[in-house]
Amino acid sequence: MQAYELTPLADVIKAATPWQKVVGAWLRKQAGAELFGMPGYRLTLKGRVPDGFLAAPHDGRPANALAGKAILSGRFALANARMSVQGSGDPWNRPSPTRAFAIELHRFSWLSDLMTQGDDGAREAMRLFLLWQRTFRSWTPFTWGEEVLPRRLINLAIHTRRMAAVSRPEEVHLLSQSLAEQGRHLLRLHQNAAHQASRAVALVAVGCVLSGGVGDAFRKKGLKRLPRSLRKAMLSDGSHASRSPQQGLELLYDLLLLIDGLSQRSQAVPDYIEQHIDRLSRFVRTLSHPDGSLVAFQGSESLLEDQIAPAMIQTEASASNLPTVLEQGRYHCMLGRSLSVYVDTGEAKAGDFGFAACDYPMSFEVSGGRDKLIVSPGWSPAQSDREAFRVIGGANTLSIGDEVILKPLSGKFGELLHFTLEGLRYKVRSRRVEAEESGTLLEMEHEGWRPKFGVKHERRLYVDALRDELRGEERLTPIASKNKNLPLNANYTVRFLLHPEVQASMARDKKSILLRGPGGRGWWLRHDARDVTLDEGMVFEKGVARKTTLITLHGTARLDTVTRLRWKLSPAEA
Repeated sequence: MQAYELTPLADVIKAATPWQKVVGAWLRKQAGAELFGMPGYRLTLKGRVPDGFLAAPHDGRPANALAGKAILSGRFALANARMSVQGSGDPWNRPSPTRAFAIELHRFSWLSDLMTQGDDGAREAMRLFLLWQRTFRSWTPFTWGEEVLPRRLINLAIHTRRMAAVSRPEEVHLLSQSLAEQGRHLLRLHQNAAHQASRAVALVAVGCVLSGGVGDAFRKKGLKRLPRSLRKAMLSDGSHASRSPQQGLELLYDLLLLIDGLSQRSQAVPDYIEQHIDRLSRFVRTLSHPDGSLVAFQGSESLLEDQIAPAMIQTEASASNLPTVLEQGRYHCMLGRSLSVYVDTGEAKAGDFGFAACDYPMSFEVSGGRDKLIVSPGWSPAQSDREAFRVIGGANTLSIGDEVILKPLSGKFGELLHFTLEGLRYKVRSRRVEAEESGTLLEMEHEGWRPKFGVKHERRLYVDALRDELRGEERLTPIASKNKNLPLNANYTVRFLLHPEVQASMARDKKSILLRGPGGRGWWLRHDARDVTLDEGMVFEKGVARKTTLITLHGTARLDTVTRLRWKLSPAEA
């Protein structure tokens, strides 16, 4: 993949970022800093201290015992970065290798892994918490911000009772006091709509865990906020508002956790929680490959079956009668006899829910039976140092030259605007035609290339159910542009990122490539491109980068006439 440089700050201001958005975000941040940074602010968080922990909500997310063992020995591996504290045993007194690492560290995302180590893990968890409390008990914008605080409270709420069982009374008192103070501060945060659901979940979870009137107050306030926050976080077809399947899965796990916590406190579970769980589970199932893994669109990494199955087991949504179109989420599923094709026909999200957006217009993933063949790179905010995977050159779509359409916003401006993609926004239009028994046609187009090249990209995908084939056509069609200095020609590239376990062999004529998945079945990818190369690509699974093969079809387009490229994926035995 080509190197990608982030936009200089001055260029961002001039071209992409409206001043009012930046100034508004800065003012909101400064207002919070003025209030929360006052010398006596911590005193305003004081109040009654609960005298115990009454619940231990079960979290269905799978824990990693090997990672827990490493943490027990002082080695942290978070967000594709590493830190060793084997000397001091204190991860809080040194800079984190990346911002994404710091987020996961202060969210206590590692806590479930550590707790797999029995009483030793629980004692180490309490020790690490006490070190954190000593260093960060007073407000700081990062550690007490809404990007970090809600998830830390959720992770602590899950394990506080077990940590308390191996700790001294004064340590337990400090833990319960800290949870109450952090919860009170959380009630005062309300800036980012993308974090509203996690804030409400954290309040309910802490309210289930803490005893007495303190816990009751948090639980009631959280349940009051939850319905509205879920309406903002979810679309009418069950898709997550960010369009990220991974975010939908995370929210599903959170709601299942609340059901368990409320049940342990003998509290009635509101009907709307069950309804949202059903819709989210159908969203996740619809975008799951036959092998049980999740598609890696729009800020999702490639999540394997073991990371998804625990949530599916706890829900009642059946794998049958699933929708093939998510109209609000803008996703399509096209099925052959053994082919499964998942297509993103939407745009990258802007605003608060665009924190994990990727500019992958008309991208797709393909499975042949249980073998994943063509996949997405799997960028997520945990890969914040790999921004090149967010833009158009990282996906299974067409790009022109070395250009991108939307660009990740970085630095202080990026932090203010939640690291959204900035640039000239465009629409993706799509039309689906179903033919009884014979197949499905999906026609798409976008005009993101209009300003620079005066063309639109049209993509036609057709799944022939009888032949079990996927046929594709790419077209660059001239359209009117305000740019009077358009080039006459431009080089274009169409990419197919293969799953790491797929082997690719090019035929002598270079017009056919044999793909063979781990199941042994072969598939021919045929094309009429001018040139083709097999390059090295990257796929992220479970936060780890895996090398894989990237098929790139190359051509040159005359921008004053229609350019067409065709390709086909068909079973090798045919």
